[in-house]
Amino acid sequence: MSEQKPESKNYPITYNAVYQEKMSRLTTFFRLFMIIPQMIVLYFLSIAAAVVVFIAWWAILFTGKYPKGMYEFSVGIQRWSTRVSSYTYLLTDKYPPFSMDP
Repeated sequence: MSEQKPESKNYPITYNAVYQEKMSRLTTFFRLFMIIPQMIVLYFLSIAAAVVVFIAWWAILFTGKYPKGMYEFSVGIQRWSTRVSSYTYLLTDKYPPFSMDP
């Protein structure tokens, strides 16, 4: 039986990673200390987000729509959390802002 290779397809999602030649060693060393205020704020906002998602679930159940304000709050928390995670895991050297903006 001959082995068939899958055809190459153009997928709608692409990922490009840019290798950063030089990162600041000082901020890399103190990164865990610098991220503590972000983690404290995100901890309390995550508790609030859990409450908002629970309420939104009931709203979706009865109205069939995700309330816009609740959706934007949930997505904003997710954005912020992603920025903080990428900074923590050395994916970026830019300190994340205290913001839920896109």
